[in-house]
Amino acid sequence: MDFAWNTEQLEYKTAAIRFAQKELTAGVIERDQQECFGRDLWDKCADFGVLGLPFPEAYGGAAADILTTLLAMEGLGYGGKDNGLLFALNAQMWAVQHPICEFGSAEQKARWLHRLIQGKLIGAHGMSEPDSGSDAYSLRTRADKCEGGYRLNGTKIFVTNGPVADLAVIFASTAPENGSWGISAFVVEAATPGFVLGKPIAKMGLRTAPMGELILQDCFVPTANRLGPEGSGAHIFNSAMEWERACILGTQVGAMERQLEECVAYARNRQQFGQPIGKFQAVSNRIAEMKVRLETARLLLYKTAWLKQQGQPAHMEAAMAKLYLSEVFVESSLDAIRIHGGYGYTTEFEVERDLRDAIGGTLYSGTSDIQRNLIARYLGI
Repeated sequence: MDFAWNTEQLEYKTAAIRFAQKELTAGVIERDQQECFGRDLWDKCADFGVLGLPFPEAYGGAAADILTTLLAMEGLGYGGKDNGLLFALNAQMWAVQHPICEFGSAEQKARWLHRLIQGKLIGAHGMSEPDSGSDAYSLRTRADKCEGGYRLNGTKIFVTNGPVADLAVIFASTAPENGSWGISAFVVEAATPGFVLGKPIAKMGLRTAPMGELILQDCFVPTANRLGPEGSGAHIFNSAMEWERACILGTQVGAMERQLEECVAYARNRQQFGQPIGKFQAVSNRIAEMKVRLETARLLLYKTAWLKQQGQPAHMEAAMAKLYLSEVFVESSLDAIRIHGGYGYTTEFEVERDLRDAIGGTLYSGTSDIQRNLIARYLGI
């Protein structure tokens, strides 16, 4: 593994940092408080090329390799403080665009992928249900065959981008007796009769990323909207999750680097008992731990991306990266608050928001306990 970046890659990261600092940072406190999704910011990110980074040029993408993509995501996380918006962008890239790009027909890709990359469409991923979260394949949503297609009935919950979606990749059971082998995937457009976008769900963090329910009531979906063959839904979902777990936290590595630098600066300048607080071991040790977490998380992420780039399986590595990165972002966010003391608890200093956003990472794309189960399974336990 060679993590020596070339000039073009470093310039791209620098450009991503400058873009995020200029366009994605102002007003984030107010957007967070109001749970406001910035469609104008989404459009700016699309124009900058974020949504197309790893996707083919034929559909408006940049065809960047996965390591370059992650480096750019680091830059966005470092330069921008809107963790929610960056999370929503990643959710579309890996859980909507990737399945369409990887498993969609030429007609499906031409129909949707280009407009998703351009930001003209917003996509959502409908897997979780009120009674099936971690037990992902115990779906109650059904897709019954009918003339010309399928009729879908069911409810999806905790859907990122759900309230603002123009289309959704929906997983439904076409053959319940076959378990996970009886699940199929469909692209459902928001204007489809019987497809209802639920109201936004208020949440603790990532508040600028809208989340809601998707409701399907006798919703007719033509066969042309099915992704892949019937019964391939579990394979499509697993592929999307491997990519998502490997990549969705790339922005958090950048956020952790920014967080560390801000804590170092504060520890140097904040005076107590006649000296900078960084001179106290209780503070300096926390900062040292933050640095170790950052670098180990970064290496896990890069190794996973490198394996993907080499065309090698990275199921266990993706689970390890997702588990470790999400957990250490929480730990470092707590340390950042402790270092800032009372100021860290206030909204104005923008330290507490990272903690609220970080906790979501231990839940989405498979909880930390699910990642532990996956790792154990890959080890043969």
